Amino acid sequence: MNPKIAIIGRSNVGKSTLFNRITRSRQSIVDNMPGVTRDRIFKDAEYDGKNFTVIDTGGIFDITQEGFIDEIHAQAIMAKDQADLIVVVFDGKSGLSPFDLDLVQLVRDIKCPVMFAVNKIDGSAHEDKCLEFYQAGMDRVYPISAEHGYGVRDFLDDLVQFLPQNHNSIQDDGIKLAVVGRPNAGKSSLVNAMLGQERVMVSDIPGTTRDAIDTYCQIDDNPYVLIDTAGIRRKGKVRQKIEKFSIIKALNSLDRCDIALIVLDAFDGITEQDIRIAGYAHERKCACIFVFNKWDLVEKQKNVLKKFTDELRYQSRFLQFAPVISISAKTGQRVKKLFPLIQSLYKQYACEIGTSQINRIIEQAIQKTPPPLYRGRPIKFMYTTQMRNAPPTFVSFVNYPKAVHFSYHRYLLNQIRFATGLDKTPIFLYFRQRVRRSKNK
Repeated sequence: MNPKIAIIGRSNVGKSTLFNRITRSRQSIVDNMPGVTRDRIFKDAEYDGKNFTVIDTGGIFDITQEGFIDEIHAQAIMAKDQADLIVVVFDGKSGLSPFDLDLVQLVRDIKCPVMFAVNKIDGSAHEDKCLEFYQAGMDRVYPISAEHGYGVRDFLDDLVQFLPQNHNSIQDDGIKLAVVGRPNAGKSSLVNAMLGQERVMVSDIPGTTRDAIDTYCQIDDNPYVLIDTAGIRRKGKVRQKIEKFSIIKALNSLDRCDIALIVLDAFDGITEQDIRIAGYAHERKCACIFVFNKWDLVEKQKNVLKKFTDELRYQSRFLQFAPVISISAKTGQRVKKLFPLIQSLYKQYACEIGTSQINRIIEQAIQKTPPPLYRGRPIKFMYTTQMRNAPPTFVSFVNYPKAVHFSYHRYLLNQIRFATGLDKTPIFLYFRQRVRRSKNK
């Protein structure tokens, strides 16, 4: 496992900009609004041949805002407890604040190395702004500009020297799970319940999670990456610019996940937005599991889950195969049953079907129900093969690919599902024109 570096500091000092600079990414959302990063973001990085993981923490507020001061402060403490090195970032433009002094005292008792970086120093002419930080008792202060890169190389040269040398194993990313759903459906609560710890902030205020947050974990000897995403609202309800960024990142997380856990609020019931989110996941060819959360609040009636499932199947016909489970992230009810379901689904999602087997399935399907004629001519399926897995994707070479009716296309997909047992994963079948080889004269 890579050594971990936690970046902490009060709000809007440039932690996320430094995070993006070090990791060469745009994973953390950057904006001038205080408190944009409300949770910890993990990202692997490499410098001078040394690998490490950077943690961008939620800003530590020196004023009460939206009730998050205690929770964000706790997040920073949790991050420092997990880190092998702490980077404390200050704002060189606004200068040293009383809260900065409190933060310095907070980290003095930490056993791991601590580095102090004064950000927003855009050149050597501005380095005199660091004097007051030295006067506060800091042994070494690094003047940097995370946005423009000034001083960052010297800072990183020293940073990698502080890293422990015994972290050399490569992290196995494992199955990537994107936890998506409407705001306040219980996504972060589900992540915490799955991990068994308060990894992600949980609040009754919708929109607590603004970034897509990766958490690496191993459960029952199986590695996972849990991606907790911002709640996806209807477009008309997205007002703040930063929330639009968050939703874009939540949708992007679907592009890189293997399985989307679509969290629905069972107490509120199925909404149009739930189906729209499921559509986003399906468009990105994710395997999906519908997770009815807050099941402890649902009035227990006979066949109540079947009623929910039937309604869901009716509204999301494009995901008839997706498994459905009811849980309570708050009480832990059936949360552990998610993992065997995930493993079963991923096995199907990543499976490979031999060429002879898939051709035999198609041939038997055609013998059972031949395709209709096209302009009086038969449609011939010459050859079928699997193009890729995750999800299983096949291509059939046909003499008239555009003539295959969508209903026959669906029939062939169903026959593949039945013959291979792929009843939970999305599968795709494409038709291509058979290319005739020209004869040399």
